[in-house]
Amino acid sequence: MTALDLSSPVAVVGAGTMGQGIAQVALVAGHSVRLYDAVPGRAREAADAIAARLDRLVEKDRLTGADRDAARARLLPAESLAELADCALVVEAVLERLDVKQELLRALEDVVAEDCLLATNTSSLSVTAIGGALRSPGRFVGLHFFNPAPLLPLVEVVSGFATDVTSATRAYETARAWGKSPVACADTPGFIVNRIARPFYAEAFAVYEAQGADPATIDAVLRESGGFRMGAFELTDLIGQDVNESVTHSVWQSFFQDVRFTPSLAQRRLVESGRLGRKSGQGWYDYREGAEQSEPHTAEPARPPAYVVAEGDLGPASELLALIREAGIPVREEEEDHGTRLVLPGGGQLALADGQTSVEFRDVVYFDLALDYRKATRIALSASQDSAPQTLAEATGLFQALGKKVSVIGDVPGMIVARTVARIVDLAHDAVAKGVATEEDIDTAMRLGVNYPLGPFEWSRRLGRNWAYALLDDLHLRDPSGRYAPSLALYRHAYATDKREGSTS
Repeated sequence: MTALDLSSPVAVVGAGTMGQGIAQVALVAGHSVRLYDAVPGRAREAADAIAARLDRLVEKDRLTGADRDAARARLLPAESLAELADCALVVEAVLERLDVKQELLRALEDVVAEDCLLATNTSSLSVTAIGGALRSPGRFVGLHFFNPAPLLPLVEVVSGFATDVTSATRAYETARAWGKSPVACADTPGFIVNRIARPFYAEAFAVYEAQGADPATIDAVLRESGGFRMGAFELTDLIGQDVNESVTHSVWQSFFQDVRFTPSLAQRRLVESGRLGRKSGQGWYDYREGAEQSEPHTAEPARPPAYVVAEGDLGPASELLALIREAGIPVREEEEDHGTRLVLPGGGQLALADGQTSVEFRDVVYFDLALDYRKATRIALSASQDSAPQTLAEATGLFQALGKKVSVIGDVPGMIVARTVARIVDLAHDAVAKGVATEEDIDTAMRLGVNYPLGPFEWSRRLGRNWAYALLDDLHLRDPSGRYAPSLALYRHAYATDKREGSTS
């Protein structure tokens, strides 16, 4: 099954931001596009807005004047659904209400030909439920574009329970022909991106609610250590707190209030207060003119330790040993079967976040996971009231000697980046095991849809087979609510035999 021929007209129903974006994508790809909206005059206004954006593309040398003129000629506002009768694909981008979408699609079925592909751009509703109102649900598919549709490459192609394989394949190939990067997924709450991305927000909010750190510090650690483009607080301010919380609530409800997807009470209070982010002038941060900018906690300069002793394999943090030596600090390595830590001159220990707390040990300071310890510009340290001041000072001085800013947070098990990545990896493995999507498509979706520095499976391979499971298992012991319980899929992955090596690792 191939993509729609460029001679086939495409229709978009709903002339809001997403509808305009999808129409522009189809238009620039070479299709004739019919744009319809139930509000009189809105389709014409939307067509004018699209034409203005095409003008800007010409000004930026991203489109020729001739191609712009040809695209304008192919864009036709429609005054009734009957004008969409000859379209080969109709994408609806109307209000996110099941009854509204079902009513529209039933009306479309009475208008278009039997071989017309019908699609929804829903981001939160069940494709199966929407298609359940149709006489021929086999031709109905989800085409979830990301905003702004002309710029973002990802399209989730969602197969409902009754979607025919040929329909899903045609939709997939058409999205690819339009210059997009499609991924195929089953109809599950949140699809790929909005399902697997929940821990990125949830764990940041959980650290904040536990008084572990303030939003600016958590965001800085996620960016400067985790390699994420934006922190969870600034990103939800950009998205809109009401929008982000609504998606979280929808996924949680759709999974029968699964504790792994529980919404944040702190975010609920923010929404209730009307602090919706950038669009309202206040969210987690204050965007009003003259407002004081929030800064992350950064530790004062400290003296580096005279030496460190490395006991055991530091695993994902093993690169630190080379960096410490390059900084001129002697490193003595000792084989230890029971430890993976650095011992400091004062006798205190420095260990990679593993889901345990500093208070459980005599004198331990934890450091957070980094995407790349060489490139990271900030490292978070976690200490309890029982951690010796000398140990914290030596740990701070050590990372500062490596050219890193240091943020000291509370005694939070799993810290910030480590617990976030572990939960993302877990949900990704769980999704594959349940037939939601392939590993490759999940990695593609998370890199392109939410700009993660690595896909969950690529990250998992870097960290080691057992790393995410071990960290979540530790967290689950300390919070037995089920929120951190590793999935069966992650357990199987952690303890499966690597056939290439002939052993578990």
